Amino acid sequence: MKAFVVTKYGEPLREADVAEPAMGERDVLVQVQAAGLNQLDEKIRLGEFKQILPYKLQLVLGNDVAGTVIRVGAQVTGFKPGDEVYGRPSKDRIGTFAERIAVAEDDLALKPVTASMAEAGSLPLVALTAWQALVERGNVRPGQKVLIHAGAGGVGTIAIQLAKHLGATVATTGSGSNADFLRELGADVVIDYRTEDFEEHLGGYDLVLDSLGGENLEKSLRVLKPGGKAIGISGPPDPKFARDAGLNPVLRLAITALSRKIRRQARKLGVSYEFLFMRASGDQLRRIAALVDAGTLRPVVGKVFDFAQTPEALQSLADGGFRGKAVLTLNH
Repeated sequence: MKAFVVTKYGEPLREADVAEPAMGERDVLVQVQAAGLNQLDEKIRLGEFKQILPYKLQLVLGNDVAGTVIRVGAQVTGFKPGDEVYGRPSKDRIGTFAERIAVAEDDLALKPVTASMAEAGSLPLVALTAWQALVERGNVRPGQKVLIHAGAGGVGTIAIQLAKHLGATVATTGSGSNADFLRELGADVVIDYRTEDFEEHLGGYDLVLDSLGGENLEKSLRVLKPGGKAIGISGPPDPKFARDAGLNPVLRLAITALSRKIRRQARKLGVSYEFLFMRASGDQLRRIAALVDAGTLRPVVGKVFDFAQTPEALQSLADGGFRGKAVLTLNH
């Protein structure tokens, strides 16, 4: 089958003929009809995560899928051929930039009925990230104040809507040209990062979701109220992540050192910092699909590419210029 692969870190994706997916008893074979593109895909291609995600090359890239079930393993009970599904394969089994993929039953859900395949394909990774940051880690409750950076991006567009649904007052950063769009999503306060310093305008926040890292993350700590929490999705990784990922002792020490500075700054301010590397979850995707079908969450697809354009589509993430997610579509 056709797929787009990484054969050497740092080199462009290339099209290749690869073996059909191996099926386990609890696996679901999905005919890929849409696949979202994520910054994670680009970081994997560049080799930025090769220490913590030691993939064997050649590697089929891709972390989001929407499509139709072709076949199910002998022990699968929740899906049948013909079902329209969406999911984020586990980090050890990525590969959605392909005609077909085998995904563990537990990592899949029926796609939202009201969403197109492209919309469903845009959702899994970013929606799971928003859910795990705001619901699981952040425990966001009505009346709290939440700051979401890069509100017009893939994670931001979903996180704003979810935080609003949870009853929070939502601030976000973005360009001035996106201000009206961000308010339509549910943002109460929009800070134009090009002309305004969010630290000068915001304070007393319960939670910050940071997708930028570096100085932006350091400043984010200072807008939190005592006991508040910053959750970073671009790093630096923290010791809990290293433990949960089962990394070797040397890597765990290195990761502890990477995040020592930001954790120390957080402690001095009476706040906390956590790194989030989202995990696959069909259960959470079912709850997300219900919110989409209820009209609470709206997928934002900014750009659609044909499967043959996969390398250019991945490059478009660096170029930006669109809201929400870029998505590949496959016609079978």
